[in-house]
Amino acid sequence: MRTLTTTAAIFALSLAFVSAAPAQAPQSFRVISPIFGQLVSFAMPSNFAVVFENTKGGHYIREAVLKGETPEQWTQMITVTGEKGMTLTPDASPENFAGTIAGGFRSACPDSFAAQPLGAMTFGRFEAFAAVIGCGRIDSGPTRHSETALLITLKGSTDYYTIQWAERGPETDEPPIRDERWQARLNDLNPIALCPIVPGEAAPYPSCVNKS
Repeated sequence: MRTLTTTAAIFALSLAFVSAAPAQAPQSFRVISPIFGQLVSFAMPSNFAVVFENTKGGHYIREAVLKGETPEQWTQMITVTGEKGMTLTPDASPENFAGTIAGGFRSACPDSFAAQPLGAMTFGRFEAFAAVIGCGRIDSGPTRHSETALLITLKGSTDYYTIQWAERGPETDEPPIRDERWQARLNDLNPIALCPIVPGEAAPYPSCVNKS
């Protein structure tokens, strides 16, 4: 779900497994990525794979879809974005940033847009806001469909970040924003953390792994 415009440059991706049964694939793995001024860390379900990653100027984006799907044809996508230096923007806040992104959704589907705030929260000492937003009918992609997303916005030390878990389904009058699976997915992404970049430290970034 490309809510931000980006191109060019790739950052390192560090994976650290957080839950695994013996001789079986892990249920999720730890993703830690240097994005502008901080390390962004969360748990990625093991059935997702990164298919797109780019930066243009102060905009960063990385997309992961279910294994076997593509950036063009997907049913679920987890997107991470970064906005460099956004903490200096007047009136910037996690809630206002979420509202801006929700406005992009609304413009794409004014007749079938819906949103459900999950409220303000913190990850460590960093402020965040979560909501579920969606379109019941949208024409992007191969066919008309619904598109609903769990949206988490985070205010870092100097930059803003988002983690978004989107799902496409059949078109409908109202997207399933109140479905209980969104809270479950918020739990699945935890632990979510922003960590300082330690000079000279390489993947798997033990300072961040040990912090959260």
